[in-house]
Amino acid sequence: MKALVLEEYKKLVYKDVPEPEIGVDDVLVRVEACGICGSDVHGMDGSTGRRIPPVIMGHEASGVIAGAGSAVKDFAKGDRVTFDSTVYCGQCHFCRAGQINLCDNRRVLGVSCDDYRRHGAFADYVAVPQRILYRLPDEVTFDQAATVEPLSIALHSVEITPISLNDTAVVVGAGMIGLFIIQVLRSAGCGQIVSVDLIQSRLDLACKVGADIALKADETDVVAEVLKLTESRGADLAFEAVGVVDAVNTAIASVRKGGSVTLVGNVTPIVELPLQTVVTREIAVRGSCASRGEYPACLSMIARGVVKVDPLISASAPLAEGASWFKRLYNQEEGLMKVILNP
Repeated sequence: MKALVLEEYKKLVYKDVPEPEIGVDDVLVRVEACGICGSDVHGMDGSTGRRIPPVIMGHEASGVIAGAGSAVKDFAKGDRVTFDSTVYCGQCHFCRAGQINLCDNRRVLGVSCDDYRRHGAFADYVAVPQRILYRLPDEVTFDQAATVEPLSIALHSVEITPISLNDTAVVVGAGMIGLFIIQVLRSAGCGQIVSVDLIQSRLDLACKVGADIALKADETDVVAEVLKLTESRGADLAFEAVGVVDAVNTAIASVRKGGSVTLVGNVTPIVELPLQTVVTREIAVRGSCASRGEYPACLSMIARGVVKVDPLISASAPLAEGASWFKRLYNQEEGLMKVILNP
């Protein structure tokens, strides 16, 4: 089969590789669409340490079942499916408690690090265990289904955050996750939603999908503007979807006393936290990791049009052209959001 292989850092090669083998509980999926995640773009230069070559990246995917192991009972050849990016064990304490995103033996498709190597879906075929599979509604296309993974991350972050009707929320970062958080917050009954980013085109898109106000962080005093919008109290909620110190501090400074900050971005391993602000204003700060079982809700929301994914898809292209699209994303070409590769 053909695959897009990260042979060396910053070197992606479209080449022949062996077709993956499947176990008794696995299915072989013929990949129809796979999105390029920001973590893949960051990972291909070695900066994250989670894409050690050689590896086939890709974890935002959908396709058709082409084969199944002997123990697979609930799925059959020809089924249209998507799958979780997290391969959880199903046996550890956290899996038994339903917290599959915190699995002690968690593996992520398309990730190669010091602990493991798990090839992903930038290929004609990928092997995955049946427990992470989800059927696609007829109304959802393969390209749309390739966005379910980032949507599930956004939905999970909102689901673990206490929200009341008509709350004011600030979303720092208008990348894919931030734009989905905005849409989910709107469906959850938030009142005023403020989007914060450095790129005007992303802010424009944020307003198209549900934000009420867009603030360009390098041209505006974000905190001062939020205070004006909230009678000097601050927002009830803030979501940080970047993962850098300035964005984290903006999120914390934007909320009212007793407010809530949910951290989703994790580009930077360590950031400085304004401890006294958090303590004296009694701000709740929580981390949100991946997702745990939100895929069916995401697929339903896409099928019903509650969440709009098409405006976020910048391009669909053949997998053979993947290296050039990675380069364009790595160079932060203006106007690119989600690029879907089709084997």
